[in-house]
Amino acid sequence: MNRNELKKLIKGPIATLPTPFDEKFKLDLAVTADLARWWVANGLVRETAPIKVAAAMGEGPDLSDDEWPHLLRTVVDAAGPRASVICALKPKNTLHTIEDAKKAQDLGAIGLQIDLPFFHHPTQDDMVRFFTDISDAIDIGIMIYNTWWFGVPSLTAETMARLADAEHVVALKWAVPPEVDYDDMRQFSQTFNVIDNSNQPVRCHKNGGRGYISAVIAAYPQHDLKIWELLEAHRYEEVQVLYDRVVNPMRDFMGKAAQKSGGYRVLKGLMGVMGRPVGAPRPPTLPLDEAEMAELRSIVKSLGWPVPA
Repeated sequence: MNRNELKKLIKGPIATLPTPFDEKFKLDLAVTADLARWWVANGLVRETAPIKVAAAMGEGPDLSDDEWPHLLRTVVDAAGPRASVICALKPKNTLHTIEDAKKAQDLGAIGLQIDLPFFHHPTQDDMVRFFTDISDAIDIGIMIYNTWWFGVPSLTAETMARLADAEHVVALKWAVPPEVDYDDMRQFSQTFNVIDNSNQPVRCHKNGGRGYISAVIAAYPQHDLKIWELLEAHRYEEVQVLYDRVVNPMRDFMGKAAQKSGGYRVLKGLMGVMGRPVGAPRPPTLPLDEAEMAELRSIVKSLGWPVPA
């Protein structure tokens, strides 16, 4: 596929899927398949909202190189042709990233989320070579994850523009350090799909962006599908009210939960609250305790979401 074809698939509210585990912290592929079908039935479909497996919020870095292909294959098979499935790859060198990219492509992914090569302390030139080499080796899309908080410089607008000839670089998860102007995205938003990763979907869309990362869409897709509908209609004031109504109490809760244990424990708790349990996170992260689950349930009920009894 070329960039224009792939841009139609890697856009909208991006759904990071939690990875279901059983009581022994093994992959629960039966639950995975059931959820994949449920996500598609609830609107996470091609050209609307991609579903992303093995990402950080889905505990992807905790999965072995034997596990993530099974997870990806299960989601692709269960979701079927109606879904656009993106696979997040662990940070590796160029050669091993290409190996993983080809494997994900063969398993049915239409796109990849790839971090900056932060273990290599890259220069801007290194980043251009890294993503260009991967692009040249595959036929599916790349969504760059601008992971500057891992200690590498942020990918600059000028560097992103240099990737215009890397045909399979399609999208960029955009968050920037405090000293960088978020609106620099205007320099490349006509070429690549910019996906907001900093709780600023309205600002992103006004600048030509084509999506955002949601921390709650996997648990209740209808909320973010409505937000995307309003964004595409340029009804920005309504979007901001609806978005803030959910993100503000959830952000406060996540901040408190992070004081007890890190990781992505809240998403798994939220799935349980909404009647779609996916097991506990892998150690050292702790699951939400009874008091935290009760508080989260209260928050979700106050939003009017359909919480099962």
